[in-house]
Amino acid sequence: MAWLHAVIDVPSHQHTVTAGFWERTLGWQVGTSWSGHPELRSFEPPAGTAYVHLQEIDGPPRVHLDVEAEDVRTTAGRAVELGALHVGEQDRWVTLRSPGGLPFCVVAAAERELPEPVTWPDGHRSRMVQVCIDSPTAVHDDEVAFWRALLPGGWASSEAPEFAGRWHTDGSPLQLLFQRLDERYGSVRAHLDHAADDRAAEVRRLLALGADDIARGRGWHVLRDPAGLLFCVTRNSPASTRTRDVT
Repeated sequence: MAWLHAVIDVPSHQHTVTAGFWERTLGWQVGTSWSGHPELRSFEPPAGTAYVHLQEIDGPPRVHLDVEAEDVRTTAGRAVELGALHVGEQDRWVTLRSPGGLPFCVVAAAERELPEPVTWPDGHRSRMVQVCIDSPTAVHDDEVAFWRALLPGGWASSEAPEFAGRWHTDGSPLQLLFQRLDERYGSVRAHLDHAADDRAAEVRRLLALGADDIARGRGWHVLRDPAGLLFCVTRNSPASTRTRDVT
């Protein structure tokens, strides 16, 4: 179990504008609806396996994770033993919530190929490389412990007080960063981190596509997509996990 997927969930009235924005952000066209699941579509790279998807939901915009496993039900059962809530089952996955309330699915593993970063006309490259799990302080430690117990792979601790560290493995297109929020109570949520080897150039490109400029951080720049979801452009490598920062 190593491959992670990020799913952007939006209500129907924001589906078209969100699809268009993320197509241009990622440089990957959105595909046709999944067979048997018209609510789901994937952003399809020209080569390699899709791992960023778009889902139409009845509810506010959010991001959720799909976790691949060789045995879906065994892994889902293990997640429940570790504190997850079983929400339901479909033909191809099991839906759960983490101890802090983050929705995620366990899906069947398959052969995958990592897409290359996209090179833009000015020469800089970008790719979605990280999902940041944002936890209120009251549930942060339990949330981090849950994911570390569930997922195999490496762990890099952070010296920054707001970050516990990151989970990573060479087998996944996405790593996970664990951030402690200032708020004490509330549900755990997630946001996307988009990596570029020229962060300033990528921020300019995304602002021109319609993103809102929110704030500049230490090594990242916070933007907001047309659906209202916050995401970051980071200085992490769009290619190798070996050269990505903990933050």
